Amino acid sequence: MPSDKEMINNLIDIYANLQRIKKAEDVEKELDYQLTLAKARLKSFGIVTSELDLK
Repeated sequence: MPSDKEMINNLIDIYANLQRIKKAEDVEKELDYQLTLAKARLKSFGIVTSELDLK
């Protein structure tokens, strides 16, 4: 179970990433980049993202 500080840090990262997407000149490119990062993090924990992708 993550500590409170770890959970707060994760939420700050999520908020910062959403701000980056919102302010990006090329929103699609930034969104694709953020998705790539998220998938890599999930994969490092053994989570398969193909079942999470919208079709």
